[in-house]
Amino acid sequence: MDRLTNTVRPYAWGSTTLIPELLGTAPTGEPQAEMWMGAHPGAPSQTDRGALNDVIAADPAGELGAPVVDAFGPRLPFLLKLLAAGAPLSLQVHPDRTQAQEGFAAEERAGIPLDAPHRNYRDDNHKPEMICALTPFDGLCGFRPPVEAADFIAGLGVDSLKPYVDLLHAHPEEAALREVLTAVLSADPEEMAHTVGEAAAAAERLGGPYAAFAGIAHHFPGDPGVIAAMLLNHVQLQPGEALFLGAGVPHAYLAGLGVEIMATSDNVLRCGLTPKHVDVPELLRVVRFEAGDPGVLRPEASPSGEELYDTPIDEFRLSRYVRSEGAAPTDVTAGTPQILLATAGRPKAGELALAPGESVFVPAGEKVELSGSGAVFRATVVA
Repeated sequence: MDRLTNTVRPYAWGSTTLIPELLGTAPTGEPQAEMWMGAHPGAPSQTDRGALNDVIAADPAGELGAPVVDAFGPRLPFLLKLLAAGAPLSLQVHPDRTQAQEGFAAEERAGIPLDAPHRNYRDDNHKPEMICALTPFDGLCGFRPPVEAADFIAGLGVDSLKPYVDLLHAHPEEAALREVLTAVLSADPEEMAHTVGEAAAAAERLGGPYAAFAGIAHHFPGDPGVIAAMLLNHVQLQPGEALFLGAGVPHAYLAGLGVEIMATSDNVLRCGLTPKHVDVPELLRVVRFEAGDPGVLRPEASPSGEELYDTPIDEFRLSRYVRSEGAAPTDVTAGTPQILLATAGRPKAGELALAPGESVFVPAGEKVELSGSGAVFRATVVA
């Protein structure tokens, strides 16, 4: 197995303290947003054998196992991260596989460079993902029922929001959400900025359930994404709880530290809360206008001590082991590739002791036992 050296991405929304606190290092004063663990070419983990993507490319079947290569091709199909949000991430959705393939092909035919700022599809893959909280974690996930969203927005008492409230009351669910999101994102920028300013002042004054949206507006004054965010469920995860985000589900992370896992893809369509490109027509093609409970996940324990976060996709499988002092070693050998990430204590993977934030890559079929005390997340594949 390989101990991993991982890159921390300094995105502007990152917390300056949460990842250093986990690692036991001094903050640098700069944002530390995401630590990437995996073989993504944008920031592959490093091993004593070289960059993990190069290690896998040299022997895909040996590192990943033939079933994984047959199912997903000669690359690690997931990316594991530590994510530390100190400010809201962009309000966004991800396409399903068919939408990604169609969008990628269309942009290739149009000759849009892969690194162009207005490019929507960097690859032809879908990007289901899951976030598991390590600290209290705030996020937005999925649409509220339209009537609930209408009541919430009406509670601000802002006259210029009344047309959206009326639309939410007047139409069937899908049409209501579609019309309001379209109207918000297509509104005159100056008029919307004024509306957002009034809504932010009201949210600041009212506090309570409005406080999170006042905070969003503080970071993104005048952004129509502030109003779009009010259509979504505000979710507050406790440590150990998780959210699964499938295709077409609008979401944003607001604050906190978590373990994130996703299919390897860069495809993001943004609704707001960002200076980056927002393609409203393409966004509306991809969004699923379905209201409902965001579905907070809690792990399901097995007799082996593995606590599984069950999801409906195959590119990744995330579980957790919380080990006590003196517990017998646990065999976690698998026929699929694994990344083991410590988040507490001083557990061992084989002979390698892991401090919080340290991780190892285990090739398919390689024998490995967990021992010692602490918490370990196990990322692998369903194949």
